Amino acid sequence: MPKPYYITTAIDYTNAPPHIGHAYEKVLADVMARFQRLNGREVYFLTGVDQHGQKVQKSADKAGVSPQQFVDDISQKFIELWAKLGVQYDGWAATTAEPHKKVVRAMLQKLHDAGQLYKQSYTGFYSVRQEQFLTDKERGPDGTFGEEWGEVVELQEENWYFKLSEHVDWLRAYIKSHPDFIFPAFRTNDVLNALENSVGQDLCISRPQERLSWGIPLPFDERFVNYVWFDALTNYISFAGYLSDEVGNEGLPEFQSIWPADAHVIGKDILVPAHAIYWPIMLHALGFPDDQMPKLIVHGWWNIKGQKMSKTLGNVVDPNEVSNVFTPEALRYYLMRDMSTGYDADLSEERMQIAYNELAKGLGNLLNRALNMCQKYREGVLSTGGGYDDEVNLALRQTVAAAPAAYVEEMNNWAIHNGIAEAWKIVTHANQFVDMTQPFKLAKDPEQAARLDSVLYHLAEALAHVSILLSPIMPEACKKLQFQLGWTPAEGFQVKDLAWGLLSEGHQLGQPVPLFPRIEFGEAEAK
Repeated sequence: MPKPYYITTAIDYTNAPPHIGHAYEKVLADVMARFQRLNGREVYFLTGVDQHGQKVQKSADKAGVSPQQFVDDISQKFIELWAKLGVQYDGWAATTAEPHKKVVRAMLQKLHDAGQLYKQSYTGFYSVRQEQFLTDKERGPDGTFGEEWGEVVELQEENWYFKLSEHVDWLRAYIKSHPDFIFPAFRTNDVLNALENSVGQDLCISRPQERLSWGIPLPFDERFVNYVWFDALTNYISFAGYLSDEVGNEGLPEFQSIWPADAHVIGKDILVPAHAIYWPIMLHALGFPDDQMPKLIVHGWWNIKGQKMSKTLGNVVDPNEVSNVFTPEALRYYLMRDMSTGYDADLSEERMQIAYNELAKGLGNLLNRALNMCQKYREGVLSTGGGYDDEVNLALRQTVAAAPAAYVEEMNNWAIHNGIAEAWKIVTHANQFVDMTQPFKLAKDPEQAARLDSVLYHLAEALAHVSILLSPIMPEACKKLQFQLGWTPAEGFQVKDLAWGLLSEGHQLGQPVPLFPRIEFGEAEAK
């Protein structure tokens, strides 16, 4: 019995509302979680919010509310968006939750007792915006720090440090001996190059309470709060049940049953140094063996005309607004269809329209035509055709039969867009099948009754198969499709259960309702 498939995403920083990049990452993880269940795996899907930090403290002060109220308000926006987009997680990680704080403090105490933490005074230039000390490598050609760092001040203060440098050789060897640690594999060089460029120096993990109060106090020195690394990164294990017995946490998974993470989904911008250097070294220092390291799935960026989205450029896209126009299900389809996992893609209104029209004219029209003809010619009752068969029928059945294996292979390799394409081969062939068989002409000839029955049955059966394969991508649309077919898959239905004959002789189909109603894009944009 394989362990549950544990998938987790980067947690979202609650200093600003969600944007399209957040939506893509969560939908990607949700699609994979749904696919793994469809493929026979038990799944634990964790996501959440990162709520501590100096930026949050400053934003809360500016808004005139407490930091907790500030992060709760923004966290709610994330929660509502995930519900709207059909992102169904099993665990919700909020870093202000008490169970998380207990684990963070216990971890820090373990590392302190093991001699992995030390206190040191440091003088340097500090970026208030980025909440980090800067080095000379961050200076521009003129010797100054660029605008991207915001306000930069010179500070001298004492802080606690983690002996990251002691583990760099281990990490380098681990990465080279575990080519499956990072997907896609070409991202591995980014990490190895970073390790050669002083990224592996000891890591400051605290801030004085006098400068930052919105954080988790260090258990061995409460004049300091933990800085982001041992707080935000720890959620991937704290909410998975790590140290639950030791700290008294209840209601969380049994850690040993689900760890390590089979898929830790992050954006390429936080691969180095946080998730590919700091995070595995933190685990290694805590005693996690090599076979207990997570697998990193690194996705690219959605750009606008080749440029990265940013507040400065004013090109950040609100997924709420997009889903209001294109519908949440169509947005899920577009995001999964138009980006190859691991690579960048351009967010395009034109491409969204193409994707929606593909759904409406391809899948929606196929369903509408099949149901309308069956209702018109057979009062919605299916018959297999009394044994009638021909090469045209056989060809469609072969396409339907070949799709699941190819689909599973692509999905398992995180090629979601290719998985969609494999399922879509059925849609394309079924539409061609209508054109080839011309059931509206067959209906005029009583001698072709058996052939007409077989054609209508083949269309409905093909749609049932498509509804299963596309269900991880568009769960609600596929439920509506199945409802119109009058068919509900058995509880626990899996890809391996797909076989010709899902719909029985005499099956009663439902009435057609537009699955993807016509959208007047120009009018929607004007509104």
